[in-house]
Amino acid sequence: MTSPIPCYHCALPVPAGSRFTAVVLGETRELCCPGCQAVAEAIVAGGLDSYYRHRSEASANPEALPVQLLDELALYDRPDVQAPYVRHDGGLAEATLMMEGISCAACGWLIERHLRSLPAVAEAHLNLSNHRLHVRWADSDLALSQVLSELRHIGYAAHPYQADRAAEQLASENRTALRQLGLAGLLWFQAMMATMATWPEFNIDLSPELHVILRWVAMFLTTPIVFYSCAPFFRGALRDLRTRHLTMDVSVSLAIGSAYLAGIWTAVTGVGELYFDAVGMFALFLLAGRYLERRARERTAAATAQLVNLLPASCLRLSADGQSERILLSELKLADRVLVHPGAVLPADGKIVEGHSSVDESVLTGEYLPQPRTVGDHVTAGTLNVEGALTVQVLALGHDTRLSAIVRLLERAQAEKPRLAEIADRAAQWFLILSLIFAAVIGLIWWQIDPARAFWIVLAMLVATCPCALSLATPTALTAATGTLHKLGLLLTRGHVLEGLNQIDTVIFDKTGTLTEGRLALRAIRPLRELNADACLSLAAALENRSEHPIARAFGRAPVAAEDVHSTPGLGLEGVVGEQRLRIGQPAFVCELSACALPPTPDEAGQWLLLGDHQGALAWIVLDDRLRADAFDLLQACKARGWRTLLLSGDSSPMVASVAAELGIDEAHGGLRPDDKLEMLRALHAQGRKVLMLGDGVNDVPVLAAADISVAMGSATDLAKTSADAVLLSNRLQALVHAFSLARRTRRVIIENLLWAALYNGLMLPFVALGWITPIWAAVGMSISSLTVVLNALRLTRMKGLQAAPTALHTRLLPT
Repeated sequence: MTSPIPCYHCALPVPAGSRFTAVVLGETRELCCPGCQAVAEAIVAGGLDSYYRHRSEASANPEALPVQLLDELALYDRPDVQAPYVRHDGGLAEATLMMEGISCAACGWLIERHLRSLPAVAEAHLNLSNHRLHVRWADSDLALSQVLSELRHIGYAAHPYQADRAAEQLASENRTALRQLGLAGLLWFQAMMATMATWPEFNIDLSPELHVILRWVAMFLTTPIVFYSCAPFFRGALRDLRTRHLTMDVSVSLAIGSAYLAGIWTAVTGVGELYFDAVGMFALFLLAGRYLERRARERTAAATAQLVNLLPASCLRLSADGQSERILLSELKLADRVLVHPGAVLPADGKIVEGHSSVDESVLTGEYLPQPRTVGDHVTAGTLNVEGALTVQVLALGHDTRLSAIVRLLERAQAEKPRLAEIADRAAQWFLILSLIFAAVIGLIWWQIDPARAFWIVLAMLVATCPCALSLATPTALTAATGTLHKLGLLLTRGHVLEGLNQIDTVIFDKTGTLTEGRLALRAIRPLRELNADACLSLAAALENRSEHPIARAFGRAPVAAEDVHSTPGLGLEGVVGEQRLRIGQPAFVCELSACALPPTPDEAGQWLLLGDHQGALAWIVLDDRLRADAFDLLQACKARGWRTLLLSGDSSPMVASVAAELGIDEAHGGLRPDDKLEMLRALHAQGRKVLMLGDGVNDVPVLAAADISVAMGSATDLAKTSADAVLLSNRLQALVHAFSLARRTRRVIIENLLWAALYNGLMLPFVALGWITPIWAAVGMSISSLTVVLNALRLTRMKGLQAAPTALHTRLLPT
């Protein structure tokens, strides 16, 4: 019996008599259904038919995947590796995979159809919202590594999904907080309409029966707000009372609870005013603030986890006879020898015992140029091997590695960071204590004078002294200013930045990628023989044409590439252009080709390379990093405010001193490790200085976390961004100059708001205590006070003179 033809698109059998076809790659292909026909025709019409070519090649040759990748995937077949995330139910295995490369719903359809076409796969469902693939398959017939390989063959990478418990807990709490906020906003609006309809001002031809119905409707709408949305306030108040530590939760809970109980009394008896709208308003304002704070904490908590992700999941361990075996990183032991191929990340701290290469240590030192490393040199976990294969003997693992030391520095620095919220809580305790004592005293006095009015007067006092305006005074001003700066390209991730900028007296700058652009550029060519500068540049570009080294990017891409190119890590390149054999790189390396004497090296700053052939040196070529166009303006703004400026860099070259001299920086230090920078910051703190840190690399993370104010460049690593108090998304330093000016204006607005909140409470309390203001008018006054604070803060969004800085038309070079 003839086996059915597989569908060219989804590989399912084509039913007998099917007439669905499509022309793909110049041939007519059989398809199983109109859906596959439509998708195939759409792929071809969109010019994406190369997808089928790559898929066919991969299917015809399953070993087309790199050997290193196949070895890594094979690790997933080990029972001890599968234990945390693979579950077994009878003869079927079940796992959740995290998918990479998904762009639309069609991707999900393709992945599910392809896996379901495999006989051993019983179920495959992809959640497009979080890109998680749930698979059930017979692992006795199909190994997990084969499932992952099948996904690779159709263009998608997958790896087992394991939820981080801390991250999942934070995400769950955030979802709950968002639901509480949404419910409070939705029901408050409805309860407010029902409550307002009972007011005498709006009570036009309202029958007594409808009046009763509206009171009960308002009560039912407010009940979920109190018992669900406001539950965190009540739990916090109970916790604070047990620990004898008063916070705003106590005052808020008393106000919300009392207003809700008073509203129930009015709904049942018809005596008094409804306060359900006040309950919903309190909840909405306060829950919104809590939610924003929670989101900020989530970003901070994820910072340390990102450092650990720098390490590879597996590595190649060498046996005594030199055979390599791929193992999990957790199986590595001290004194083991590991083989690190070019392009691979070093799995542990160790010493090179064989090979020579260049190692990109920018994640730890901030230096963008790979550093030459040879036998006997020490290398660090998390750094990238750039050029040649290395055999490394493991000297440190886990908590003993330099990377783990940076993690500990980060955690310690974050713990030492001052918390504005804690200071505000301590100050608010006295306000709350005095308010509660005052309310109790007034209540007792009125209980002696008129017991019927005592409760309502105490309730009015609790509502009037509810710290809404006080709590909104600072956040609203900071939010308005934050939005203004965001338009300029400066994203504030923590609310204390604008307040703290008014106290800064010292600024620490990183060099590479912060004050400079972080990439080499060709500055000059100095011919030494008959060829002119353009001819020398053409030869150098031809040699560097196919290199991926950062130096090669400075030459661009030449129309002609050199042949027979060989790279000597840390020294340079050798190749043939036309019939001329050339070398470019370190002077001694280049002069070996001609056995000529070394020409004198120019006495100028920069990265100097020599170009030569078999007859001798041809030209000196100097490369340099470029200063950012607005770096000088930023330093001038710091000087105008009398701030002390320091340059702390991991770069040990003379470039550090050159940058400091060009910009007029007070003090410069190079060749610093992360802990060195942190020690210098602590020394400044010991002198009583308030420090602003501007950086961009992982090596800056501990200092960013420990500084009073920290700013990360938009081009910085993700970890640096999450550890910083602000991110310069536009990479324009001019935005910081605007931030300095806006900080002063924001401080004035905050003081105005605080004075208004204090004035409101000071004026309201005597009138409430005398019984001249009812609870409903106290709630109205509190709302007006809060609205005044918000409107005053919104003035910060209309500040004159704050416009986006123009794009620089030129880029200044470092001094020669």
